[in-house]
Amino acid sequence: MTTKVPRIVVDADACPVKREIADTARAFSVPVLLVASYDHRLEPEPGVEVKQVDRSDQSVDLYISNLVGPGDIVVTQDFGLATVALAKRAVVLSNRGQRYTDGTIDFLMERRHEQAKTRRGGGRTKGPKAMTAEDRGRFQQKLTKVLAGMQENSEP
Repeated sequence: MTTKVPRIVVDADACPVKREIADTARAFSVPVLLVASYDHRLEPEPGVEVKQVDRSDQSVDLYISNLVGPGDIVVTQDFGLATVALAKRAVVLSNRGQRYTDGTIDFLMERRHEQAKTRRGGGRTKGPKAMTAEDRGRFQQKLTKVLAGMQENSEP
């Protein structure tokens, strides 16, 4: 039986933890693919491949959706992309280290819908808090835990 080597696929347009992803992945010898529109300048480095896609609204999400599969790790803040990746049996993390699951994504999608309705009606909703060093550390700990768990499960 062949075990698929996981890879980390990142919705990199607005991802604030690209450095943490690259460093953690390198420690586990896991390849990283950063996917971003041409509007973002990203440099490949050892273990990190960069794929630039069209600037259109959903190009990054569509590229990642068509690429990911079981055993991959997807890092995104986009709930729609997270839903697709979960359906393809990928592990999905937010930029702050929250692990999306089938049990949590429905609630998050519903909350997003309610906030959009509020904004369309002229109301205001809060945006995300500024990223902190603690958020970065929490993300890196969660990614390390996910990769360590995958490594343990793949050993004979």
